[in-house]
Amino acid sequence: MNNDILYKILVDTVDHIEGSKGYWKFEIKDISFMCLTDELHNRMRIIAPIVKANTLNNDKLTSCMKANFHTALDIKYAISDGILWATFIHPLKELTKHQVIDALSQVFSGVKTFGSTYSSGSLSFLTDEERKSRLN
Repeated sequence: MNNDILYKILVDTVDHIEGSKGYWKFEIKDISFMCLTDELHNRMRIIAPIVKANTLNNDKLTSCMKANFHTALDIKYAISDGILWATFIHPLKELTKHQVIDALSQVFSGVKTFGSTYSSGSLSFLTDEERKSRLN
């Protein structure tokens, strides 16, 4: 994968895209995204803002941290520049087209399910409490 191939995938997949090589803004349905790359350091991230971090209470922060372990899968909830983001971070060269499309879906789901299931999709790992209840 490189910036040229990634850009072509994004153009074919997302709504309205703008920006320049390695820094694109776009939308999928009603969600705003950014894709940032660094070819020199082999890094790529797809991110979408959710809320201002200072509006989060401890329960929501704890739910985000639990989701990062159980239900967010390949995305993570992260805070930067005073914003809570849904993030997908991956080495650029090793990225496949399928992974890009899946990442977009997971980030979208992470934003949409914030405050409820905090999920990047249908798969999740059981919590200790859920495992124990199934054993009883």
